[in-house]
Amino acid sequence: MREIGIGIVGGGYMGKAHAVAMAAVGAVFNTTLRPRLDMVCATTPDKAEHYRRAYGFARATADWRALVADPGVEAVVIASPQETHRAIAEAACALGKPVFCEKPLGASLADSAAMVAAAKASGAINMVGFNYIRTPASQYVRHLVQSGALGQITWFRGEHSEDFDADPTRPATWRNQGQANGTMGDLAPHMINAALALIGPIARLSADIATVHATRPGPDGPVTVTNDDIGQFMCRFASGAIGHLSFSRVALGRKMGYAYEITGTKGAIRFDQEDQNALWLYLADDTPGQRGFRKILTGPEHPDFLPFCQGPGHGTGYQDQIIIEARDFLRAIETGAPVWPTFADGHAVNLVIDAAHRSQARGQWVDL
Repeated sequence: MREIGIGIVGGGYMGKAHAVAMAAVGAVFNTTLRPRLDMVCATTPDKAEHYRRAYGFARATADWRALVADPGVEAVVIASPQETHRAIAEAACALGKPVFCEKPLGASLADSAAMVAAAKASGAINMVGFNYIRTPASQYVRHLVQSGALGQITWFRGEHSEDFDADPTRPATWRNQGQANGTMGDLAPHMINAALALIGPIARLSADIATVHATRPGPDGPVTVTNDDIGQFMCRFASGAIGHLSFSRVALGRKMGYAYEITGTKGAIRFDQEDQNALWLYLADDTPGQRGFRKILTGPEHPDFLPFCQGPGHGTGYQDQIIIEARDFLRAIETGAPVWPTFADGHAVNLVIDAAHRSQARGQWVDL
């Protein structure tokens, strides 16, 4: 058992989640590597010092370059805005330091391609953060699909719908500017990652993407929204399965509408992240009088549940997903073997998003 110095770039929502995860992962999973919260970086010295005190870091800085270069920082977590990802990852990879980067991987397809290349050239351990697919329920669904319990998969429907931007009187923020911050850049990656993990590569798609609220209030008058509020696409997976994925930040009533349905020749599954500790399973070989979707509560028999709780149905939460990610990152560092999802997997998601925008622009199906 040894310590490893962790540096986190960004101290906001996700920076805090990763700091908490790194502080807890050793106790939860009894990891061989024990994270030491060495340094945190924020945009100003005052903010950085605030996060240092709040989260228990040893040191703070307002310069991410200083954090990456510091010998006490042995692994880097990027929890800053998308447009900063590439430069930070390239610098860390050049030093051979393991890098965990929040999704989406960079602010563009070019960014993610460059990050994949940098990681490959250096051999540095790399991961991208798609936390929702790590719930015990979704991990179990992945096992059911891969084991053939559902037979040949014929249909997938996925959505990631929230309502944080549903109110047209909500003032404009950074989320309303730039393609990378739109719904296709912000929410879509999570469900696209789920589709790729559960069903496999997407071969072709046809997309429709739109802005619902064209302007929003600003301090000096209306501000033009330059990105999308909603999007959807039909697709054909390489396996032959048909799919439909949809995304929205204006879906009234939906708070964490990360949900999917899978239909196979032997069974079917329904899952909704708003009830993340349960899934609905239908098996075609049940006796006629017992056929129907059954609710399965996650418990110690499901992946990564037992380290958090010994009681079935007691449930895990959002922060626990980040702790599982931290365990996987540490395992990759310890073994030197890639742990899914790597930067290449994050780039694969960006390729689908790029295809969706190309399809929207052309008004036709496009191949990946």
